[in-house]
Amino acid sequence: MSFGEVPGVNVGTIFPSRRALHDAGVHGGLITGIGRDGESIVLSGGYEDDEDLGDVVIYTGQGGRHASSGRQIADQVQEGGIEKLMEAMTRGEPIRVTRGSRLDSPFAPSSGYRYDGLFRIEDAWAERPASHGFKVFRFRLVRITTEGAESADVLGGAGAPPAAGPNRVRVIVSRVIRDTAIGKRVKKLYNYECQFCGTVLHVPGGRYAECCHIRPLGRPHNGPDELSNVLCLCPNCHLRFDYYALRLSEELLILPEGRRLNLVPSHSLSMECVRFRELIATLEE
Repeated sequence: MSFGEVPGVNVGTIFPSRRALHDAGVHGGLITGIGRDGESIVLSGGYEDDEDLGDVVIYTGQGGRHASSGRQIADQVQEGGIEKLMEAMTRGEPIRVTRGSRLDSPFAPSSGYRYDGLFRIEDAWAERPASHGFKVFRFRLVRITTEGAESADVLGGAGAPPAAGPNRVRVIVSRVIRDTAIGKRVKKLYNYECQFCGTVLHVPGGRYAECCHIRPLGRPHNGPDELSNVLCLCPNCHLRFDYYALRLSEELLILPEGRRLNLVPSHSLSMECVRFRELIATLEE
C-alpha cells in the first residue's frame, strides 16, 4: 500500500464491505484499523476513546482490547500499527481515513464504509484515560482538502500549457490559529534566543525563533494560548520538544541533558501546563 490518494477513488465513495475497501487499495487488511504501513485508518467504533469531530479525528492506536467484549484490558505498546503511524507523522505523510457505519458519530455513513479523504497527523501522545486506566496511544488527525488547481496563480494563467514537473494542487489544512501577539511577546522577552540551548538564528531581516506551547492547543489537550504556556525555542529544540525527545521537568530542567531552562523574571510559567506535558512525555517512554 502507498500513501496518498488512490487513483479512481473519490472522496465520499461508499464500499459495501472491508473486503471491497481492501480490494480497491484504500485500506489494506480486513480486520485491523491501521493500514500495514500506517498509510490509512478505518474508524468503525472499535475504541471507546476515539473522538470524531469531522475535520479533526482523535484516533486511538491498536492493542490491549478483550477479544470478545472490545474493552481495554491492557496497556498498548508502541509497535506494529502504532509505530507505523508515528513514522508517518514524522515524515508528514497524508493518511487515508475511512468511516464505517458502526461508528458512533454524526459523520458516520448510513451503511458500509465511506472513504473520507486525506488527513495529516498533527500530534501523537500516550495517556491513561480515567474510564479504564490503561495506557493507550492517541493521534490527532486534521483533514487536508485538495481542490482542483484552476486558478491563474497555480497554473500560470487561463489557457496556459501545462508546466513541466509535477501537477500542483491547492492544499487547505484546518488548524488552531495561534495568537501572534503572544508569540511576538515571548520572542521579544528573550531577544529570539532559544530558552533550551541558547541558539540565536540570524536570517535576512533579523533574528528568528519559534513560539512553542507547553500544553498543546486544541482538543483534546486544550492548552491556553497564554504567555505562561509558551516558550521561545529554536526550530531544532521546538521539533525535539514536540516529539518528546526533549522534556521539561517540574524543576525546570531540560531532560535528558539536565540543563536548566533559561527563564527571565518577567516570564512566569504555568506549572500545571509543565506537569501536564511531563505526564504525557513520561507515558511515551
